[in-house]
Amino acid sequence: MGWFWAETSTATPSSASAPTPTHGAGDASPPPSCPMHKKTVDVLNPSACKRPSPAATASPLPPSSCPIPHGSASIASSSSSNHNEPEPATKEPSTLSKLNPLNYMFQSISQAPAPNQTVALPTSRDESSIPKGDGEGNWEYPSPQQMYNALVRKGYTDTDVTAVESMVSIHNFLNEGAWQEIVDWERRFGKGLRRGWEVSKHGEENAPLALKRLELREGGGGEHDQPKLLRFQGRPQDMTPKAAMMQVMGKIYPAMFETEPPFDRHDWYVARNVNGQTKEVRYVIDYYSAPPEPTGEPVFFLDVRPAFTPSGAAERLLRWGGDIWWRASGGVAREGGIAAAATAAQSSARK
Repeated sequence: MGWFWAETSTATPSSASAPTPTHGAGDASPPPSCPMHKKTVDVLNPSACKRPSPAATASPLPPSSCPIPHGSASIASSSSSNHNEPEPATKEPSTLSKLNPLNYMFQSISQAPAPNQTVALPTSRDESSIPKGDGEGNWEYPSPQQMYNALVRKGYTDTDVTAVESMVSIHNFLNEGAWQEIVDWERRFGKGLRRGWEVSKHGEENAPLALKRLELREGGGGEHDQPKLLRFQGRPQDMTPKAAMMQVMGKIYPAMFETEPPFDRHDWYVARNVNGQTKEVRYVIDYYSAPPEPTGEPVFFLDVRPAFTPSGAAERLLRWGGDIWWRASGGVAREGGIAAAATAAQSSARK
C-alpha cells in the first residue's frame, strides 16, 4: 500500500519535518505488510510467494517490512602499519539521504528488468487522483516493473512475475479507496466541528445527502479547499490502539468482534485549508483482509480515520455520536415522516 514515487526529486514540504522511518532493516523474518508483499500474492497464487529462502535473506539488502534498507552506510577504516592513528574514513552517502522525504522511498526505482527475470513487465506508470502537497500535479503509482524490482530488493526473489500486474492494480485500487475516505472526512470536518456536526447528526446513512445539500447552500468550494497529500509513512509493525482494542474485544466476544489483525498500517499527512492557512492533519489507515470472493477475487477492508489527536478525537466522537443520536432519537421515523408529508404536499400542489 502507498508506494508512490515523485517524478523528480522533491523538496521537503514546508510543514512539519518528516519523521524518521520506522521500518526495521535487520529483521530476517519480515512482518506482514502490504498485500503485494504477502497477502495479495497468496490470494492470486498461493504457491507463488513464499518466504525468502535463507540464501535470499543473506543478501546485502536484508528483508524488512519495506522494500528498501533504512540503515546507514558503513564507514570503512583501516590502521596504518607504521602509525596507530587511523586513516581518514571514506564515507559513502547514507541511505536516508537517497530517500524521498515525502514517502521514504528511493527517489527513483529502476525500470530495467531484474536479473533472471523471464517475463517482460510494463514500465508505464498510472497517475493517481491524489494531489501532491506542493500543488504540482498528482502522485504517481509505480509501474509493474518498479514494483517487481522493489519486491526483489526486499528479498522476495521467488515472486511470481506474472502476478505483479494484478498486484499493482490492487495496490492502486486500495490507495484510491483510502483517499476517497479521507476526502469524505475533509468535506465533513474541514471547515470546523460545528459544520461537521450538522452533517453527522443525520446519521451515517443520510450523511452524504445532508452534506450535498449543505455544500449546495454554501455554493461549493474551490480548488484551494481540496485536501492534498503531503507525505505518508508505512508502519506495519505498529498496531494502532483501535486495532489492538478490537483484538482484545475479539477474544472476549468472538461472535461479534473476532477479526484478523490488520496486515498493514499507514499514516497519511494531509494538508487542510483552514481560513487560508494550511493545517497538517494526520490520518491513520488500517488494512484488513477478508476471505476471497467465490470467484477468487481478494477482499480487503480499510479503516480510515483521523489520528487520535484532540481535534481528531473530537471529529471521530461527533461522527460516531451523531449516528448513535440519529438512531436513538428516532431520526428515521421523525425525518421520514417529514419527508413523506413534504412529498404529499407537492403532489397536492400539482393537482
